Amino acid sequence: MARYVFITGGVVSSLGKGLASAALGALLQARGFSVRLRKLDPYLNVDPGTMSPFEHGEVFVTDDGAETDLDLGHYERFTGVAARNTDSVSSGRIYSNVLEKERRGDYLGKTIQVIPHVTNEIKDFLKVGADEVDFMLCEIGGTVGDIEGLPFFEAIRQFAQDRPRGECIFMHLTLLPWIAASGELKTKPTQHSVKELRSIGLAPDILVCRSERMIPQKEREKLALFCNVRLDSVIAAYDLKSIYEAPLAYHREGLDQAVLDAFGISPAPKPNLTRWEDVYDRIYNPEGQVRIAIVGKYTQLEDAYKSIAEALTHGGMANRVKVNIEWVDAETFERTDAATALEGFHAILVPGGFGERGTEGKIKAAEYARTRKIPYLGICLGMQMAVVEAARNLADLPHAGSEEFDHEAGGKRFTPVVYHLKEWVQGNHTVARRVDDNKGGTMRLGAYTAHLTEGSRVAEIYGTTTIEERHRHRYEVDLTYRAALEEKGLKFSGMSPDGRLPEIVEIEDHPWFIGVQFHPELKSKPFDPHPLFKDFVRAAKEVSRLV
Repeated sequence: MARYVFITGGVVSSLGKGLASAALGALLQARGFSVRLRKLDPYLNVDPGTMSPFEHGEVFVTDDGAETDLDLGHYERFTGVAARNTDSVSSGRIYSNVLEKERRGDYLGKTIQVIPHVTNEIKDFLKVGADEVDFMLCEIGGTVGDIEGLPFFEAIRQFAQDRPRGECIFMHLTLLPWIAASGELKTKPTQHSVKELRSIGLAPDILVCRSERMIPQKEREKLALFCNVRLDSVIAAYDLKSIYEAPLAYHREGLDQAVLDAFGISPAPKPNLTRWEDVYDRIYNPEGQVRIAIVGKYTQLEDAYKSIAEALTHGGMANRVKVNIEWVDAETFERTDAATALEGFHAILVPGGFGERGTEGKIKAAEYARTRKIPYLGICLGMQMAVVEAARNLADLPHAGSEEFDHEAGGKRFTPVVYHLKEWVQGNHTVARRVDDNKGGTMRLGAYTAHLTEGSRVAEIYGTTTIEERHRHRYEVDLTYRAALEEKGLKFSGMSPDGRLPEIVEIEDHPWFIGVQFHPELKSKPFDPHPLFKDFVRAAKEVSRLV
């Protein structure tokens, strides 16, 4: 059975619980243990799928089609363990499950209450897969004291009580603020956070303290004394230049050793950190740099494209170059010529998105990349807009567009080169959707197989003609226009197994122009960069040598 580490946060949000959890998972793996990481989010949305990227950042999608919190992306990137739909749950999902059971009569007429029914549902979630790994790391979203999080805190308290002694520990992440006027790091907010935690029956075994400054020994001793933790379990978490330095930084501070000590695992296996030392070397010792523009519509919040930014970094590591990402608002091109905004970039990436806003700018970015022979990677909507651009400017379809935009406007303004996907095959059954279906969980989600054209650029990049990638979309490129587009040089080089859904397009007489309907960024890792991003950055590196 798995040992459980529950990770909570205090004082303020956005301290990096997800990153700390992911780094701890990587360190435990380095010592030979198997791990799985989970996220418990207190918000009442059933999942992040219907949240605006401005509200919550990107939606991370698993192979089995779950729309999850972006922290699961960190978990995958640091451990290489593919996340599942059983690794993410929200208050909304928990309450939805409880109410569904009540409607079915599963509770036999009992009064439904937070305790025990909601907390039992949370505990059942925690137990799934407990016999598969050595350690289960469970991050509780939000901050201790938040009213939404109380059922989760109570559930993990009960869970620890239910299990044999020594099978659960608690790690609490807090902030030590620096007060410039007095020239001091203040421990009082952390003391109050731990006091709040203890008031609901939880006591931290390990204290992880975020700080801009070095934490003096005197402050560590004070924290250990007043928070009732061992001195060697007070772990400093300093700001880093790269998140991929975190495993090595936490190891230097003794986080993994503190966790093993808390479980009484002795002697502890020695860690093999070769993988992370190589990652560190590639990050801090590049042999050049490239400029890549991300032309998107959510550029005000970089977390909206978190996995894309990280995948580009991974591609840079593979090519020994530093990738300088610059965010370009797609709506800029409605006021400015694309050449003015995109001049000097070595490559252009157009990511996914929903709705018509900014799409004309994305089309202009694709046109600029195509005509100027600049490497271009279009992802999801970025692929669709590249196809629309080619239809308008190469295939004599000046009104080419998407059914999505006509649906929003309630009219027929465009020739629907991109249409609403009403039916597709998933596994052994057919999935049907309507335009007016509920928004949540109704897209083509999760991993699907694609067959690549023998001899195509993408087949060369992947080194195979059969791939599996993750999707999240409800609109597809219409094959009605395939012949006209291919005649003008836009080749459909990847298709679904039944040949009905385009997965990849590319331009043959271009240095590097590829559009993909799926999201390759979701499977990239620092020690295993995604082939498309690896080759995309290589192409950008070639351009940088020519300028």
